[in-house]
Amino acid sequence: MQITSKGQVTIPQEIRIRLGLLPHTKVEFELGKDHARIRKAGDDSRGRRIVETLRGSADVRMTTDEIMAMTRAETQPRKRRK
Repeated sequence: MQITSKGQVTIPQEIRIRLGLLPHTKVEFELGKDHARIRKAGDDSRGRRIVETLRGSADVRMTTDEIMAMTRAETQPRKRRK
């Protein structure tokens, strides 16, 4: 493996798959005396940010069946459990 003139290195596919390094994944480097360690940056994924933003914001209690009925656009909603 060689560093390009632009300072780039290709991470082998096996390593990318094992670590879940998809395109646009942010990584960080940890430097030792004679080595560098690469790892995924803190979980700053868009999906996780959205979930954290919305967590606890619902104001209506619904069962999983009711939610699924809404997403499937069923015409007759099921009776709610209390």
